[in-house]
Amino acid sequence: MPGRFTLARYRRLLLPAALFGLAVAIAARLSEVNTDDLVKGITKGLALLSLFLPPAWGDFTDMVQPALATVAICLVATAIGALFSIGFGLAAARNIAPSWLRIAARSMIGAERALPEVVLLLFLVAALGLGPFPGAMALAVGSIGMLGKLLADTIEEIDPRVLDAAAASGATLLQVIRHAVLPEVWPSLVANTIFRFEVNIRATVLLGAIGAGGIGYELNAAINQLEYRRATVAALVSFLLVVLSERVSDYLRSHVLGAARQG
Repeated sequence: MPGRFTLARYRRLLLPAALFGLAVAIAARLSEVNTDDLVKGITKGLALLSLFLPPAWGDFTDMVQPALATVAICLVATAIGALFSIGFGLAAARNIAPSWLRIAARSMIGAERALPEVVLLLFLVAALGLGPFPGAMALAVGSIGMLGKLLADTIEEIDPRVLDAAAASGATLLQVIRHAVLPEVWPSLVANTIFRFEVNIRATVLLGAIGAGGIGYELNAAINQLEYRRATVAALVSFLLVVLSERVSDYLRSHVLGAARQG
Protein backbone atom coordinates (compact mmCIF):
# COMPACT_ATOMS: atom_id res chain seq x y z
CA MET A 1 0.00 0.00 0.00
CA PRO A 2 1.34 3.48 -0.88
CA GLY A 3 0.65 4.96 2.56
CA ARG A 4 2.00 2.06 4.60
CA PHE A 5 5.01 2.80 6.78
CA THR A 6 8.02 0.61 6.09
CA LEU A 7 11.54 1.02 7.41
CA ALA A 8 12.99 0.28 3.98
CA ARG A 9 11.34 3.36 2.50
CA TYR A 10 13.15 5.63 4.95
CA ARG A 11 16.48 3.87 5.36
CA ARG A 12 18.22 6.55 3.29
CA LEU A 13 17.19 9.10 5.90
CA LEU A 14 18.40 7.14 8.90
CA LEU A 15 22.08 8.04 8.63
CA PRO A 16 21.52 11.78 7.94
CA ALA A 17 18.96 11.90 10.76
CA ALA A 18 21.36 10.15 13.14
CA LEU A 19 24.20 12.51 12.22
CA PHE A 20 21.94 15.53 12.63
CA GLY A 21 20.76 14.29 16.01
CA LEU A 22 24.35 13.74 17.11
CA ALA A 23 25.30 17.24 15.98
CA VAL A 24 22.37 18.74 17.89
CA ALA A 25 23.32 16.77 21.01
CA ILE A 26 26.94 17.99 20.81
CA ALA A 27 25.77 21.56 20.21
CA ALA A 28 23.42 21.37 23.19
CA ARG A 29 26.28 20.11 25.32
CA LEU A 30 28.60 22.92 24.20
CA SER A 31 25.81 25.46 24.72
CA GLU A 32 25.27 24.15 28.26
CA VAL A 33 21.59 23.49 27.62
CA ASN A 34 19.99 22.42 30.89
CA THR A 35 16.30 21.64 31.17
CA ASP A 36 16.36 21.99 34.97
CA ASP A 37 17.68 25.53 34.69
CA LEU A 38 15.08 26.24 32.01
CA VAL A 39 12.22 25.14 34.25
CA LYS A 40 13.59 27.13 37.20
CA GLY A 41 14.09 30.16 34.96
CA ILE A 42 10.51 30.02 33.69
CA THR A 43 9.21 29.79 37.24
CA LYS A 44 11.35 32.73 38.33
CA GLY A 45 10.32 34.72 35.27
CA LEU A 46 6.63 34.22 35.99
CA ALA A 47 7.22 35.45 39.54
CA LEU A 48 8.96 38.59 38.21
CA LEU A 49 6.18 39.21 35.71
CA SER A 50 4.12 40.94 38.39
CA LEU A 51 6.70 43.76 38.43
CA PHE A 52 5.84 44.58 34.80
CA LEU A 53 2.06 44.50 35.21
CA PRO A 54 -0.16 46.39 34.88
CA PRO A 55 1.47 48.62 32.24
CA ALA A 56 1.90 52.29 33.08
CA TRP A 57 -0.63 53.44 30.50
CA GLY A 58 -0.08 57.04 31.53
CA ASP A 59 3.38 56.85 29.93
CA PHE A 60 1.96 55.85 26.56
CA THR A 61 1.98 59.40 25.22
CA ASP A 62 5.67 59.65 26.14
CA MET A 63 6.38 56.80 23.72
CA VAL A 64 4.88 58.47 20.65
CA GLN A 65 7.92 60.59 19.88
CA PRO A 66 10.44 57.71 20.33
CA ALA A 67 8.21 55.51 18.13
CA LEU A 68 8.17 58.17 15.40
CA ALA A 69 11.94 58.51 15.78
CA THR A 70 12.27 54.76 15.22
CA VAL A 71 10.24 54.98 12.01
CA ALA A 72 12.28 57.99 10.86
CA ILE A 73 15.57 56.15 11.45
CA CYS A 74 14.31 53.21 9.41
CA LEU A 75 13.07 55.40 6.56
CA VAL A 76 16.39 57.20 6.24
CA ALA A 77 18.44 54.01 6.53
CA THR A 78 16.29 52.10 4.03
CA ALA A 79 16.30 54.95 1.51
CA ILE A 80 20.08 55.31 1.66
CA GLY A 81 20.55 51.57 1.46
CA ALA A 82 18.24 51.22 -1.55
CA LEU A 83 19.91 54.09 -3.39
CA PHE A 84 23.46 52.81 -2.97
CA SER A 85 22.43 49.19 -3.54
CA ILE A 86 21.60 50.03 -7.16
CA GLY A 87 25.23 50.88 -7.87
CA PHE A 88 26.54 47.90 -5.92
CA GLY A 89 24.04 45.56 -7.57
CA LEU A 90 24.97 46.66 -11.07
CA ALA A 91 28.69 46.44 -10.27
CA ALA A 92 28.30 42.96 -8.80
CA ALA A 93 26.27 41.44 -11.66
CA ARG A 94 28.18 39.02 -13.89
CA ASN A 95 26.25 39.90 -17.04
CA ILE A 96 26.77 43.67 -16.66
CA ALA A 97 30.09 44.41 -14.99
CA PRO A 98 33.63 43.29 -15.89
CA SER A 99 35.11 40.57 -13.71
CA TRP A 100 37.47 42.85 -11.76
CA LEU A 101 34.62 45.18 -10.83
CA ARG A 102 32.30 42.31 -9.99
CA ILE A 103 34.87 40.72 -7.66
CA ALA A 104 35.48 44.04 -5.92
CA ALA A 105 31.76 44.76 -5.53
CA ARG A 106 30.94 41.25 -4.33
CA SER A 107 33.79 41.46 -1.79
CA MET A 108 32.47 44.75 -0.43
CA ILE A 109 28.92 43.40 -0.25
CA GLY A 110 30.20 40.31 1.53
CA ALA A 111 32.09 42.46 4.04
CA GLU A 112 28.99 44.56 4.67
CA ARG A 113 26.85 41.47 5.22
CA ALA A 114 29.43 39.85 7.50
CA LEU A 115 29.60 42.90 9.79
CA PRO A 116 26.60 42.93 12.18
CA GLU A 117 24.82 46.23 12.61
CA VAL A 118 25.43 46.06 16.37
CA VAL A 119 29.21 45.94 15.89
CA LEU A 120 29.10 48.73 13.33
CA LEU A 121 26.94 50.83 15.65
CA LEU A 122 29.50 50.52 18.45
CA PHE A 123 32.17 52.01 16.18
CA LEU A 124 29.83 54.75 14.97
CA VAL A 125 28.72 55.63 18.50
CA ALA A 126 32.36 55.97 19.50
CA ALA A 127 32.97 58.26 16.52
CA LEU A 128 29.69 60.19 16.35
CA GLY A 129 28.26 59.87 19.85
CA LEU A 130 24.89 58.58 20.98
CA GLY A 131 21.76 59.34 19.00
CA PRO A 132 19.74 58.31 15.97
CA PHE A 133 22.33 59.31 13.36
CA PRO A 134 24.83 56.47 14.02
CA GLY A 135 21.92 54.05 14.20
CA ALA A 136 20.64 55.17 10.82
CA MET A 137 24.10 54.83 9.28
CA ALA A 138 24.59 51.34 10.73
CA LEU A 139 21.26 50.19 9.31
CA ALA A 140 22.01 51.87 5.98
CA VAL A 141 25.21 49.85 5.60
CA GLY A 142 23.33 46.67 6.44
CA SER A 143 20.65 47.59 3.91
CA ILE A 144 23.25 48.14 1.19
CA GLY A 145 24.72 44.70 1.80
CA MET A 146 21.38 42.90 1.70
CA LEU A 147 19.72 44.82 -1.14
CA GLY A 148 22.92 44.97 -3.22
CA LYS A 149 23.29 41.19 -3.17
CA LEU A 150 19.62 40.57 -3.96
CA LEU A 151 19.71 43.07 -6.80
CA ALA A 152 22.89 41.60 -8.28
CA ASP A 153 21.39 38.11 -8.18
CA THR A 154 18.20 39.37 -9.83
CA ILE A 155 20.15 41.09 -12.60
CA GLU A 156 22.10 37.91 -13.31
CA GLU A 157 18.79 36.05 -13.77
CA ILE A 158 17.63 38.35 -16.58
CA ASP A 159 17.06 36.53 -19.85
CA PRO A 160 20.29 37.01 -21.87
CA ARG A 161 18.23 37.52 -25.02
CA VAL A 162 16.85 40.76 -23.56
CA LEU A 163 20.34 42.17 -23.05
CA ASP A 164 21.58 40.84 -26.39
CA ALA A 165 18.67 42.48 -28.22
CA ALA A 166 19.37 45.83 -26.59
CA ALA A 167 23.08 45.61 -27.35
CA ALA A 168 22.42 44.52 -30.95
CA SER A 169 20.34 47.64 -31.52
CA GLY A 170 23.44 49.74 -30.89
CA ALA A 171 22.64 50.76 -27.31
CA THR A 172 25.48 51.75 -25.02
CA LEU A 173 25.99 50.06 -21.66
CA LEU A 174 24.21 52.89 -19.86
CA GLN A 175 21.30 52.63 -22.30
CA VAL A 176 21.15 48.86 -21.81
CA ILE A 177 21.02 49.39 -18.04
CA ARG A 178 18.36 52.09 -18.32
CA HIS A 179 16.07 50.46 -20.88
CA ALA A 180 16.67 46.72 -20.41
CA VAL A 181 18.03 46.04 -16.92
CA LEU A 182 16.26 48.46 -14.58
CA PRO A 183 12.73 47.83 -15.93
CA GLU A 184 13.27 44.10 -15.41
CA VAL A 185 14.54 44.35 -11.82
CA TRP A 186 12.57 47.36 -10.60
CA PRO A 187 9.63 45.39 -9.07
CA SER A 188 12.05 43.10 -7.23
CA LEU A 189 14.07 46.05 -5.92
CA VAL A 190 10.96 47.83 -4.64
CA ALA A 191 9.61 44.67 -2.99
CA ASN A 192 12.96 43.89 -1.33
CA THR A 193 13.32 47.50 -0.17
CA ILE A 194 9.91 47.34 1.50
CA PHE A 195 10.89 44.08 3.18
CA ARG A 196 14.18 45.61 4.34
CA PHE A 197 12.25 48.46 5.96
CA GLU A 198 10.38 45.85 7.97
CA VAL A 199 13.69 44.25 8.99
CA ASN A 200 15.09 47.64 9.96
CA ILE A 201 12.13 48.31 12.26
CA ARG A 202 13.01 45.20 14.25
CA ALA A 203 16.71 46.02 14.23
CA THR A 204 16.16 49.60 15.37
CA VAL A 205 14.50 48.39 18.57
CA LEU A 206 17.63 46.39 19.38
CA LEU A 207 20.08 49.07 18.30
CA GLY A 208 18.18 51.67 20.29
CA ALA A 209 19.04 49.79 23.47
CA ILE A 210 22.74 50.50 22.89
CA GLY A 211 22.48 54.14 22.00
CA ALA A 212 20.72 54.56 18.65
CA GLY A 213 17.69 56.31 20.10
CA GLY A 214 14.06 55.54 19.38
CA ILE A 215 11.75 53.22 21.26
CA GLY A 216 14.54 50.76 21.99
CA TYR A 217 16.39 53.40 23.98
CA GLU A 218 13.26 54.13 26.02
CA LEU A 219 12.80 50.44 26.73
CA ASN A 220 16.38 49.99 27.89
CA ALA A 221 16.33 53.19 29.98
CA ALA A 222 13.11 52.17 31.73
CA ILE A 223 14.56 48.77 32.68
CA ASN A 224 17.82 50.31 33.90
CA GLN A 225 15.84 52.74 36.07
CA LEU A 226 13.70 49.87 37.42
CA GLU A 227 10.58 51.43 35.91
CA TYR A 228 9.29 48.05 34.80
CA ARG A 229 5.70 49.09 34.11
CA ARG A 230 6.96 51.88 31.87
CA ALA A 231 9.18 49.31 30.17
CA THR A 232 6.07 47.22 29.49
CA VAL A 233 4.49 50.13 27.64
CA ALA A 234 7.67 50.62 25.60
CA ALA A 235 7.71 46.91 24.78
CA LEU A 236 4.06 47.01 23.68
CA VAL A 237 4.75 50.01 21.44
CA SER A 238 7.72 48.16 19.95
CA PHE A 239 5.49 45.16 19.31
CA LEU A 240 2.89 47.36 17.60
CA LEU A 241 5.55 48.94 15.41
CA VAL A 242 6.81 45.53 14.30
CA VAL A 243 3.32 44.17 13.62
CA LEU A 244 2.20 47.28 11.71
CA SER A 245 5.39 47.36 9.64
CA GLU A 246 4.92 43.70 8.77
CA ARG A 247 1.32 44.23 7.70
CA VAL A 248 2.16 47.32 5.65
CA SER A 249 5.15 45.53 4.12
CA ASP A 250 3.07 42.52 3.09
CA TYR A 251 0.36 44.77 1.62
CA LEU A 252 2.75 46.92 -0.39
CA ARG A 253 4.84 44.00 -1.65
CA SER A 254 1.77 42.09 -2.78
CA HIS A 255 0.57 45.12 -4.73
CA VAL A 256 3.99 45.78 -6.25
CA LEU A 257 4.46 42.19 -7.34
CA GLY A 258 0.85 41.96 -8.48
CA ALA A 259 1.22 45.05 -10.63
CA ALA A 260 4.46 43.66 -12.08
CA ARG A 261 2.77 40.39 -13.06
CA GLN A 262 -0.13 42.23 -14.70
CA GLY A 263 2.33 44.47 -16.56
